[in-house]
Amino acid sequence: MAFSAISKKSGRTFYLHSKEVTLRGGRKQRIFYFAGEAKEGAIDSLPPGYALGENSKTGLPILKKA
Repeated sequence: MAFSAISKKSGRTFYLHSKEVTLRGGRKQRIFYFAGEAKEGAIDSLPPGYALGENSKTGLPILKKA
């Protein structure tokens, strides 16, 4: 089951996803993002060292380094 966060502002549920991208210099980096549906790349828990937050203007969930 994918990790989910419910927006306090809109009441919508967002699911945490992760994927590895290649930057211009060829370096690979893992990114985390929230989406409205659980699709391929959904992860089950918060990554270590991160905390859940919410953007006060938009109500979208965000990850913050702890």
